[in-house]
Amino acid sequence: MEKKTYLIRGLDCANCAAKIEAMFNAHEQVESATITYATGQLRLTAQDPDALIEELQALARRVEAEATIYPRDAAPAQEKTAGHHSHHHDHGDCCCGHGDHDEHEHGGCGCGHGEHEHGECCCGHEEHDHHDHHDHEEGGHHHDSEAGGQEGRSLAIGAGLFALGVILRPFIPGGAETLIFLVTYVLLGAQVVVDAAKNLVKGRMLDENFLMALASIGAFFIGNAPEGVGVMLFYRVGEWFEHRAVERSRSQIMEAVDLRPEVVRLAEGDQIREIPAGEAKAGDLVLVRPGDRVPLDGVVVSGESRIDTAPITGEPVPIRAGAGDAVTSGCVNLTGQLTVRVEKPLSESMVTRILDSVENAAANKPKAERFITRFARVYTPVVVGIAAAVALVPSVVTGNWNYWVYTALSFLVMSCPCALVLSVPLAFFAGIGVGSKRGILFKGGQSMEAMGQLKAVVMDKTGTITRGDFRVQKIEGGDAVLEPCACCEQDSTHPIAESVVAEARKRGIALRRPESKEELAGRGIRAKLEGRSVLCGNGRLLEENGVAYPREEAYGTRVLVAADGVYLGALVIADTVKPGAEQAVRRLRERGIHTVMLTGDAVDSAQAVAGMVGIQEVHAGLLPQQKLERLQAIREERGAVMFVGDGINDAPVLAGADVGAAMGSGADAAIEAADVVFMTSDVEAVPQSLAIAADTRRIAWQNVVFALAVKLVVMLLGLFGHANMWLAVFADSGVAMLCVLNSIRMLYHKK
Repeated sequence: MEKKTYLIRGLDCANCAAKIEAMFNAHEQVESATITYATGQLRLTAQDPDALIEELQALARRVEAEATIYPRDAAPAQEKTAGHHSHHHDHGDCCCGHGDHDEHEHGGCGCGHGEHEHGECCCGHEEHDHHDHHDHEEGGHHHDSEAGGQEGRSLAIGAGLFALGVILRPFIPGGAETLIFLVTYVLLGAQVVVDAAKNLVKGRMLDENFLMALASIGAFFIGNAPEGVGVMLFYRVGEWFEHRAVERSRSQIMEAVDLRPEVVRLAEGDQIREIPAGEAKAGDLVLVRPGDRVPLDGVVVSGESRIDTAPITGEPVPIRAGAGDAVTSGCVNLTGQLTVRVEKPLSESMVTRILDSVENAAANKPKAERFITRFARVYTPVVVGIAAAVALVPSVVTGNWNYWVYTALSFLVMSCPCALVLSVPLAFFAGIGVGSKRGILFKGGQSMEAMGQLKAVVMDKTGTITRGDFRVQKIEGGDAVLEPCACCEQDSTHPIAESVVAEARKRGIALRRPESKEELAGRGIRAKLEGRSVLCGNGRLLEENGVAYPREEAYGTRVLVAADGVYLGALVIADTVKPGAEQAVRRLRERGIHTVMLTGDAVDSAQAVAGMVGIQEVHAGLLPQQKLERLQAIREERGAVMFVGDGINDAPVLAGADVGAAMGSGADAAIEAADVVFMTSDVEAVPQSLAIAADTRRIAWQNVVFALAVKLVVMLLGLFGHANMWLAVFADSGVAMLCVLNSIRMLYHKK
């Protein structure tokens, strides 16, 4: 079976997308199909997905007449221009004739640059502040702005005619009044009625168009033309705002994560030429100017600059990059010009991995979304059934047909489950987008849901809580101790020896060569330095040579130094605890999470680190299989667990945890096995990810409860004569729009 991703456009609502997805999954040649309304993508698994596209598109058009499916890489102009031209130009003129654009960050207009604040661009449209939404006409795809403008003008004219009819109603005869409202209804509702008729022919009675047409036309028949027109106007306005809010939230999130370049500047000797980014291969040299994004993962060959890594890691402090330093695609080159040797092609670079991760996460639907989709299939028929009962039973009993038919029509307006079906996936998609902007890659809504059930967070030590680099943490005796020790250790490749030498050089100490040197396995070094007999090593070495020394407990390794039989002092060398680790562990404990460390390191070292950062439970000296066994024991005792690690030996434990989280600086195998990746490699990202997941779940269920509560209240008010169809439309389109706005407020949360 082959899995491919396509773009699907022309879907008007999330409920219709769910119906199309169900139809695709019922197809005998489809292994699985997932439509993500929030990203407008179709993920298809089949023997030959491409061969099915035409047939699936025909199926989709039975639900949505304008549904179109095409390969993601064959996107028309409007898809390609949103977010791909990710360069910051601080010089030169683009084809629109406007030079000196400071921030061309988001791509979008035909000039190939983004977010210009200038007058007329090459597409001929004036005053575009944000070009990422302008869909230039190409291959039958028209400007979204033009379509939105036509829609807006149509609604404005309809609203004007409706207001005119209401104002003139007391002063004109009934026939003229009816004519005004009829013309207004045709202007506002003709397309809705036509679509309803088409769907009725196809056997689809319970779609939104049919229900809205039936309710509004029914109002005409019971002598309430103004309300029939008003309902259609309110419905159309609500839909217009809802679609704009969805598109805006979609573009905001995708712009944040789709940092792929469209072109790179290939350096060939003295010549520079632009080529499509996808054609660049490992070994190519590319030029990265000040203000440009680093297009592909690579290594700096020449030049020096400061790099803003915030788009990838969320880290606000720029880092220095020079010859020999690795640079990650998507980061911004701030100051100097760099020549970078490509290490990974576009398909394997970080910008593509991040985009794929977000898209996969959006397609990986949480249980809440699957539940709401199933609920929606029951909700609409039930509400329509209630509407039919309300129209018939009380009318027959009381004889008041107008009142009860009117109430039933308001029920029909509320029977579309769009607000429900849209509310959950959009909230999770926004949460995934927020995480990606902060360097936290969630690989699915399911992992975000699972974070809500966590009882324990289990962490590896090296590379997770500590940096994984040995440094001199303490010197007992100052430079008089450091100097002879560094002179004796300068030829050793042991990490502890290297850290001693690095500290001496950092302090500007000149290193001399010993006249003689002897390495004693498991003890240290005996050397002759400027006529003195120097010992550098552990307590056993000093004891063998009859040197007395103070015994102290310390985190890390103590290197004792003596000269001519006299103890001089000691160096304490240890792995460095990451800044913020203590605060991160405290925040986890404040959330009621039990903290555990599993490590292969020595017990003393592990307990010392755990004590420094406040971890409650420590298990040290473990092999990879023992880590997995211990994790399973913790799960049985505590409940759901998250494991955070970075090494290749952590992959089995990551896969075995309820939620596996990998540090972005770690091994690829660990990153692949994880459910969440922390690009910052900071422990602080752990509680932050739990907070984002909690906010996402809360907003999703807020939407569901709010939508159902409003619909239920309006139904009850209608039954008791206190609601009208205006309120019913608010319970449908108005609630859907509010759910969208509630979801995208995630994007504006502070850290």
